[in-house]
Parts: sequence; C-alpha cells; structure tokens
Amino acid sequence: MSKKSQTTGLPKRRRRTAAAAENAAEQGTAEYKTRAEQEAQVQQRVVRGIGALVAILLVLIAIAFAIEQLVIPNQVLAVVNGENITVGEFRAEYQLERSRILLQLNQIQSIGIELDQISQQEPYRSWISEVNVPDQLGLRVINDMVDDRLLAQAAAARDITVDEAAVRAEVEDFFGFDPTEVALIGVEATETPTPTITPTPFVSPTPSSTPTLTPTPTETPTPTPTSTPDPDAAETDDETDADGEPTPDATETGDEADSEPTITPQPTVVEPTLSADEVRENFEESEANYRAYFARAGVSSETVDLLFERSALENLLAEALVGADGTLLYADVRHILVEDEAEALEVLAALQSGESFAELARAVSTDPGSGSRGGELGDAYVGNYVPEFRAAIENAEIGALVGPVKSEFGFHIIQVRSKEERSGDEIASQLERAQQQEFDRFVETLREENSGDYEIYDAWIDYVPGS
Repeated sequence: MSKKSQTTGLPKRRRRTAAAAENAAEQGTAEYKTRAEQEAQVQQRVVRGIGALVAILLVLIAIAFAIEQLVIPNQVLAVVNGENITVGEFRAEYQLERSRILLQLNQIQSIGIELDQISQQEPYRSWISEVNVPDQLGLRVINDMVDDRLLAQAAAARDITVDEAAVRAEVEDFFGFDPTEVALIGVEATETPTPTITPTPFVSPTPSSTPTLTPTPTETPTPTPTSTPDPDAAETDDETDADGEPTPDATETGDEADSEPTITPQPTVVEPTLSADEVRENFEESEANYRAYFARAGVSSETVDLLFERSALENLLAEALVGADGTLLYADVRHILVEDEAEALEVLAALQSGESFAELARAVSTDPGSGSRGGELGDAYVGNYVPEFRAAIENAEIGALVGPVKSEFGFHIIQVRSKEERSGDEIASQLERAQQQEFDRFVETLREENSGDYEIYDAWIDYVPGS
C-alpha cells in the first residue's frame, strides 16, 4: 500500500503556461494595467456608446424627415379617372383656401362690419364655420379638388387649354387692370397707340374656385318655369331719367319749388388722374402684396398661380358650354302645370278639343305665378328654365302643344309662341349669367356621370392641417 500524498486543504495553484501569459499580455488585463489606464479605457467606452446613440438618433430623425417630406406628401387621398390627389396637394389647397377665407373676413371687418352681424348669412356663415372647424373645410377642399380634376379632364376632352397669357390675363382681371385702357391713358383721340396687350379671355361671374377680394353671393338657384319678367316693370321706366335718377314729379313744381331755399353750389373736387405708369405700378404692388400675404401663410406663389389657372380654365369652359358665337335662344312660352300625368293627359285632350288655354290654365294650373295669367311665362331666355322644360322648348314647333313634360315640379303642357336667337349688347348681361348657369349645371352633372370613376379615401381626415 502506497503512502498517501500529504495535503494542506487549500486549492492547488494552476501554473500559467507560456501561451496563457502571452495572451494576457496581449489583452491588457487588469493585472498588468495601472488605475489611469483603466479609467481611460472606461471613458473611451462611454464616448463610443454616446457616439453610437447619437448616430442612431440621427438615423431615426433622417427616417422621420424622409417620411414626412417624401413619403407622406405622396400618399394618395383620392383618385379621379386614374389621376391621384396626394397629401401634399391637399395640404397646399387647404392652406390656400383657409387663407382666402381669412382675407375676405378681414376685409369685411376692415370696412366696419362686425362678423356677428353677418354670421347667419351665406356665404359668411359657412366661411366662419370652416375656419373654426378644420375637418369641415377639409371636406369641402377634397371635394373641390375632385371637381377640379373632373373639370380639367372634361376641358381636355374638348381641346380647351390654358396658356401663360390666359393665366396672366386672369390675374390682371382679378385686380381690375385693363392693359387696353391703361395704354390709352394720356393718348390724344387722334393718336393710334400700339401697346403690347395681353389677350384677356371671357370672364364669367366668379366661380367657387376663383379668388375674390370681396365676398361673392351664394350660388344662384335654378329658376323655375314660373320665373317671368314682371310685365308691369316697364311702367317704372318713365319715372327715371337717362342716368337712372328719379325724375321730378309734376306736383313738386310751381309754388313748392319756389319755397325751397337757394343752395350755393359747392366747388367740385377733381381727383388727380393717374398716369399709365402709376396705374401699372399700383397693379404690380397690389399683386405683390397679395402674393406676400399668402407667402406668410405658407402658400407658395406656384399654388396661387394654379388658382388663377383653374379660374381661367373654368371661364373658357363656361364660354364653350354656351357657345362661342355669343347667341342665346329666347322664347315666348305658356304652360299648364298639374301634379300627375293622368291629369296632364286630360288637359292635353281638352286643349286639342278646342278648350281655351288661358281659361284652363287659370282653372287647373298649380303654378301660382303663371296660372293667374293664363299660363303665360312671357319672353325669356330658355336657359332660365329647368333642364326638362328647356329641352321641350328647344325641340317644340311654334304653336304646337307639347307634353306631358315631367320635371321636379310636376307635369307640364307647353305651347311655344315664338323662338328667336339673340346676340350683341342686348343680351350682354344675360350672356354672362347664362354661362355661369350652364357651368354650374355642368359641374352638378359631371360627378353623377363620373360617379364610378373617382374615389375619396377616408385617410384624408388624418391629414387636415390643424385638426
């Protein structure tokens, strides 16, 4: 039996091999480092860690910036016949429209009218509500943008385009600057000026998408077949002079006139006439101030240009809808309106058997305006009537009984007394109204005809500024 090795009860010390010693030296273990070396190493690690965190934060900021500036602005909120409306376009239009409303409200206040006085009148009630409720304004803007796309596509289908000259003319018209009139300032009647004049397209009454510095009235409702010029209106013409001022009544002459005190005429203050250069400078300053106002609101000059471009396009489209020849169809019409088709057929049969149109109209017509006049609507522009009634007039033969014609008011039996195409100065004011009426009707039907060709996504509400 061999003798057991004597032990001390302590663990044995491992002998460091040469390889281990060399490795420890290479790694710089604490056993060979001073305190200063250890602290320097710790500081180095902290600096590296902070640098890594900063780098990560910068990457995250760059990603967020890219998403906000590149990804989100290009996100699609609506599609119109394959054409996208993006977040960036929607935001720009929203800021433009809100700034326009605020400008108009501020101008109203600047002339001494408090908003409380007009807050229940349109369009002011809508304006005030929209600037206080971002989502309400956003809904109108996104729908207006869909209409703008549809109108632009409809204009393109008719080969209607707007060039820079037309846009510039729209700007000049908006600020009341007429290059032709300005070129004639200071020119003698015998002289023939040769200015460079920007051609100005026809401008219809201001639509919703046209910028206005002054409030515009709300949309004119479609007149009913009973809208007839008052036959007694002509009697009042004798009571005014050529300037539209009331003429003196015969009873105001004589002794009463002699009793009036003599008034010494006051000198007339003549306003200095501006030169052509001064008028042009005023126009340029007004335009610059207008653009500066929108720039302060974050709206680019390019966006403002798009507003004038759309306005010019709408004016050209409105002109094309009525006709470039500048003629309107007028007709002298009478009708009998009843509630149902069966009664209309009975009326038609009675008229065909020889019954008096006027007496029958007074007896059974539900139109309170024309019924008491024997059904007479008088001589008027046919575009003032609802579409079905208008179409019947346009297709009717003179003197023929037409009907029953169904409209939103009931069933009509119509007789056209005469029809005439008119043009020139006598219809100038009506022509502008006619173009606006046709344009408004066109916009209404455009969405119906393209109901399956556009889509507005619910995500638009998430990108309304300030909501």
